[in-house]
Amino acid sequence: MDAQHTDQQRAGLFVGLYKKAFPATARYISRHGGSLDDARDIFQDALLLYYEKYIAGTKTPPEDESAYLLGICRNLWLKRFQAGLRLNNLEAAADDLAEEQPERTSEVRLRNLLRRAGSKCLDLLSAFYYHGRTMTEIAAVFGFSSPHSAAAQKHKCLEKVKQTVKQKSLQYEDILE
Repeated sequence: MDAQHTDQQRAGLFVGLYKKAFPATARYISRHGGSLDDARDIFQDALLLYYEKYIAGTKTPPEDESAYLLGICRNLWLKRFQAGLRLNNLEAAADDLAEEQPERTSEVRLRNLLRRAGSKCLDLLSAFYYHGRTMTEIAAVFGFSSPHSAAAQKHKCLEKVKQTVKQKSLQYEDILE
């Protein structure tokens, strides 16, 4: 295969990935205080990481390239956030919790369930499940004495949400659209 053909294939790959994955990245970054330029920068970095690891490397690419790229973008954006470059809007995180489910979850119902557990629980659960922070990071941010204390509080928050679901006799299907 000649070099020109390889360049054309590579360009086609990048264009295809842009069309499939960039809109979700732009939405995510926008909801978390970023601009379109921020989204472009983050997506370019994610494409480079993806290319180096899977295309130029020896590893097999993931099945869902779009979801994988969005995950890389979220992690890169979180690193910028942690570096103090942007403030994160946790309300937008609650909105996005439902969007990232494989099945479309009713955002309003899910958000209400999480809010009933309290704002601290909403923040803690968002940090862990949505932003992928470790218990060590959560302990530092939320002022817990140790990662174990943070994990115990996360468990209590989950129990509050479960209790609300039980009290209201809700089924999983009641939360889904």
